[in-house]
Amino acid sequence: MNKILGILSLLLLVCSAVKFPEQINSSTKTDTRPNIIIILADDLGFSDIGCYGSEIPTPNIDKLAFDGLRMTNFYNAGRCCPSRASLLTGLYPHQAGFGDMLQNKGTYAYQGYLSDSCVTIAQLLKQAGYHTITSGKWHVGTAQSALAHNRGFGKSFCMLNNGSSYFKNGPLYNDGRTVTFMQNGQVINRDSNYYLTQNITDFAIEAIEAQKNNKNPFFLYLTYTAPHWPIQALEEDIRLFRGKYLAGWDTIREQRFKKQIKEKILDKTVKLSSRYYKIPQWTNVTESDRNLWDQRMAIYAAMIYRMDKGIGEILQKLQQTGQNKNTLIIFLSDNGGSGDEVQKDNLVIQKNGTPGTGDYIDSYQKNWGNVSNTPFSLFKKNMHEGGISTPFIAYYPGVIKPGQINHSTGHIINILPTCIELAKIKYPQTFNGKSLKQPEGKSMINIFKGATSENDTLYWEHEGNKAIRVADWKLVYELEQNEWELYDLNSDRSEINNISYKYPDKVKQLKAAHDKWCTKVGVIDWTTIK
Repeated sequence: MNKILGILSLLLLVCSAVKFPEQINSSTKTDTRPNIIIILADDLGFSDIGCYGSEIPTPNIDKLAFDGLRMTNFYNAGRCCPSRASLLTGLYPHQAGFGDMLQNKGTYAYQGYLSDSCVTIAQLLKQAGYHTITSGKWHVGTAQSALAHNRGFGKSFCMLNNGSSYFKNGPLYNDGRTVTFMQNGQVINRDSNYYLTQNITDFAIEAIEAQKNNKNPFFLYLTYTAPHWPIQALEEDIRLFRGKYLAGWDTIREQRFKKQIKEKILDKTVKLSSRYYKIPQWTNVTESDRNLWDQRMAIYAAMIYRMDKGIGEILQKLQQTGQNKNTLIIFLSDNGGSGDEVQKDNLVIQKNGTPGTGDYIDSYQKNWGNVSNTPFSLFKKNMHEGGISTPFIAYYPGVIKPGQINHSTGHIINILPTCIELAKIKYPQTFNGKSLKQPEGKSMINIFKGATSENDTLYWEHEGNKAIRVADWKLVYELEQNEWELYDLNSDRSEINNISYKYPDKVKQLKAAHDKWCTKVGVIDWTTIK
């Protein structure tokens, strides 16, 4: 009997040490879902990176493009806050509380911070086991409920405002607006000797390093402030570009356009839009002014160059930590190149020290913004292609075949649905007890796999500027011009020939559809809301 009891005891001991499959804690398993990195540049125009036509060397971004996919008909929401709100939530800006910028204008659609009826990518992914990180410009509200650490990010380094000096802490505006940086939910005083672009890169690298032994994947929302004004850069980078822009904006714009055709970013039937009417022909610019304009663009180019180097450092860290193969990386911009002229803006603090330093506040102005948006017209804040067309690059080894150029229509609202499909998440009806608006976008996974997939209808409105695109028809309205323009983007991507007079019924049809959307999302007549 004692012998039998001994054998039974031994069997019980062995069995207690074995975990059957249904007993194994899921935290001991390696999660095979991909890491997701979204890299968002600020005020970067359609042609500002090498693989979209630029002369500015961006080898790391270009490598992502050549080893992945480029889209040629991808859209943002036309300005910083609206685009960020749409990207994070999958909604149109007004539905997320961003009909305009951070100022609360008294209605739900214009409250100026992320609403309680939307949820961010980070909130959904964190709940599903992802480690969540953000580094860079936040700009979707200063209300406590809208801050990054309360919107799903476990690690965060954030600038809350629209812009900042790249070298010094302090305001850009003379109306009392301050610049606030937060790290992991705490307000911090950033080292003013630390070039901001590098600061954003380094925080991301440290966070990636910390994830290398984690079994669950991570989500990184990397939001550079570059190349948003003030144009400030490292002296060593500026030197690389001085003199390269003495050829002038007309020549540089032509060169970028030809490269876009050669690289098949644009069809050979596309035409270059006219130089913006307020910009002089380069041959009419004086020699002293040419040197100033060369300097401005050299600083701007240096900002993009340093951002690209930072992205290269992040790619290297992914490789070092073995996280490079199962990672989706998306690169895009929040809006087109800017036409802001801050040295003529009475709200902006005027600093005229050494160009490129923290003692100098300037922008590259419409003259070079027109080049950034080659071949399109107009700028950030406008709903013409120059304001809303963005480079879009997706890199995902094993899923996206290298070297693809996809001409499907896409929009920034598609990013959340794409992320949650990869994370194997179903979008909820409620979150934290609040009913949610359902995403307006759709997943791009089929596009990543080589399919052609169109957004049926896309809408825009910002500060009275409006647009709707249905297939290749685009109806667009600029408040300053006070008229609707109609374009067939299949034959006129650069919006050169307004054909509204030829198709009045199409104008009426598209305008009615846009009016209906405005009612749905809460758009208010901009001339009455100010």
